Amino acid sequence: MPEGDIVRRTAARLDQALAGRPLTRAELRWPSAAGAGLTGRTVVANVPYGKHLLTRLDDGRTLHTHLRMEGRWSVERTGSRGAAGSGASVRAILGNETWTVLGKDLGMLDVLATRDEHQVIGHLGPDLLADDFPRAGLPEALRRWADRGPQPVADVLLDQRVVAGIGTIFMAESLFARGLWPWTPADEVPEPAHLLGVARRLMQRSVAATVPGSTGESGPGAQTLVHGRAGKPCRRCGAPIQVGEARPAPFTRPVFYCARCQTP
Repeated sequence: MPEGDIVRRTAARLDQALAGRPLTRAELRWPSAAGAGLTGRTVVANVPYGKHLLTRLDDGRTLHTHLRMEGRWSVERTGSRGAAGSGASVRAILGNETWTVLGKDLGMLDVLATRDEHQVIGHLGPDLLADDFPRAGLPEALRRWADRGPQPVADVLLDQRVVAGIGTIFMAESLFARGLWPWTPADEVPEPAHLLGVARRLMQRSVAATVPGSTGESGPGAQTLVHGRAGKPCRRCGAPIQVGEARPAPFTRPVFYCARCQTP
């Protein structure tokens, strides 16, 4: 699943293509939003929040989307073959005279009043990548963390109601960076603020990285130290990387770790 870093890069790329320009084409291939009528509206901004994307329009409405597991946005030159928008995977098309963006395999899509955005993101914890997170978001995230008691730290990092934006990649990478066993009870983690700070810095580095091709691609890839490297030698100690499970069924997620560097 694309994580907060990907959504933030996606928002920046869509801003470059759409912000400040009226839509000459708008197709929402989603039953509940097909008649929204966005053509002629001007895109004000594309705002990321955790793993959610809020495309705000000048008439006080917001197009809310979520990439879920396989979603992605691509940017094509208007009038080009790629901008045609054919294919069953295309769920949304937003275009102006210069650029056309295609939302493919999107997991969520809603059109709602901008003032009602809390209806789709209000249950989430603070956005880890928000500019004001260290000052305003961190105290609230720590309060929510404390409410989770002895839940495994891997589960708490993945809980979007605690802090929004972390997925399996940065859960695993931040735990490895701190030498924490993924199933350590959250209320026994020393300095959870430091752990969240590590996750934030890792994600910020990913946001700054240049990723070729369409938005919605995977994160650090070969730069990961443990994620996706089951059976390969740990880059720190040489022991084989292990993979276990975080979160209870049916929401289980893989968690990669080094059994030598991250002991219970």
